[in-house]
Order: sequence, then C-alpha cells, then structure tokens
Amino acid sequence: MSLKGKTIFMSGGSRGIGLAIALRAARDGANIAIGAKTAEPNPKLPGTIYTAAKEIEAAGGKALPLVCDIRFEEQVQAAVDKTVETFGSIDICINNASAISLTNTQMTDMKRYDLMNNINTRGTFMVSKLCLPHLKQAKNPHILTLSPPLDMNPRWFAPHVAYSIAKYGMSLCTLGMAAEFKAAGIAVNSLWPFTAIDTAAVRNVIGGDEMAKNSRTVEIMADAAHAILVRNASDCSGNFFIDEEVLRAEGVTDFSKYAPHADGPLVPDFFVPDDIVERLPTEVMKVW
Repeated sequence: MSLKGKTIFMSGGSRGIGLAIALRAARDGANIAIGAKTAEPNPKLPGTIYTAAKEIEAAGGKALPLVCDIRFEEQVQAAVDKTVETFGSIDICINNASAISLTNTQMTDMKRYDLMNNINTRGTFMVSKLCLPHLKQAKNPHILTLSPPLDMNPRWFAPHVAYSIAKYGMSLCTLGMAAEFKAAGIAVNSLWPFTAIDTAAVRNVIGGDEMAKNSRTVEIMADAAHAILVRNASDCSGNFFIDEEVLRAEGVTDFSKYAPHADGPLVPDFFVPDDIVERLPTEVMKVW
C-alpha cells in the first residue's frame, strides 16, 4: 500500500514528528502541504517550512510550504485553497500543530491558556472543517490527529489542567467527527506515542538530554501514521491508536531501532492509559 500521488495537508510539520510523517509519505511520492508559521530560523529550534520542503522533495515527494498560523481562519482557508490549486485535491488532513505548557493552574497565564486552546483544540477543529469539502471528494480520505486516548484519569489533569484540556479537546474532535463523517466515508483517527519521543519539546521543555536518550525517535510515529493512512477509510475510523500497537499489528516485533541510545526502560508518554501499559511488552519507567 502506498501514498503515491496522495495530497496531504498538514498543520505544523517544519520539524519533529510532523516532518517525520511528511518524509515517510514523501518516500511514497506523496504531495505534502506544510501549513506552519515557522518561516524564519530559530536559534533554539531547527527547521522552517522551507527547509522542511527541501527535505520532502529530496525524499521523493512534492512539497508546498505555506506560511500559516492556524489560529486565524483566513490564513488556514488561504492555505487550503492554495493546496488544492497546486495539487488538485486534499486526500489526507493531519492535525499535527500543538502548543505545550506543563504549568499548574496558578502558573498558567491566560495568554498561554488561550494559545494552547486556540492551536490545539480550535486549530484541529478548524483545519479539519476547512479540509472537509475536499476530503469528501477524495478516494480513501483520512483525518489523522496527534492526540491521546480519552482517559479521564485525574492524574493526567492535576499537574497541568490547561494543557490537558487543550490536548483532550483534539481527541474530542476525533470522537465526534468520526461519527459525524462516517456516512461520507472519511476516516477520522488519533495517533499517540506509547513512549516519549525525542523532539525539541522533550529536549528543551520537558526533560532534557537524559530523557531524550530514553525516548524513541520520531520515525516510530512516522511509520505508524503511514500504516494508518494506507488503510481502508471506510472500516478504520474512530480509533485512538498507540504507535507501538499499530506497528505490532503490522508484524513489527523488534523496536530497538527506534530507541538506539536507550540504556534501560523507556520513558512513557503522558496520557497513556494503564491497560495499554499492562498489555504491551515494552518496559517503561514508573513515572506517572
């Protein structure tokens, strides 16, 4: 199964997991529109939409870098319109853009609260909504959102209520839209990592180099996303996928390549329900 010739509209994607998913699709020969606001280099964060586009084309895909802040409807609409003008369709929508602040209630200022909810929940809703007319015309259309399973355990909320609300809001979009768009044949799913992923957020915001060493690489999410996006949309919707479970279902048994520097149990990601931890054989630290 291949994504050759498919057109993907992705929010974010100039680096990290989003870029890895784009590069995996590019190896099939997909067209990828990167809608993100990172147009200028940041000394602390590698990558812009233009460097991402070069990597996508070097990997075998066609790229369309679009300056787009998904908090603003007119920018998202313009980016969607440009994607259709350039490639003729949108077959896949990937809601990758996300903002994070692991602060408690008192330490979360309302500007940061608004940023997270505007990008995460509202952005996911709006990008999906504006891609919808084109997805309805596509063959095997998919919406894939990078958000966690809906596990209403207070421990996922107590340390950072604002972030959890924003992240679970993305998952609620999956829950509702999967049912809403079922008759149209559009698959709507979420994908979340079982372990922490070595990204700029992990290194700079969450846990530093030590945590990154015992995290997996972005390629595990890219491979899992690819496996989902090539599935038949009509019978693959409403799922809250975990990357390792997706790949085990595809026959993968050796996951060592995704954690080449680990020297012990891996760091589990936020929001992974206990039953998933118990049923997967991968050893993770007792963190949460």
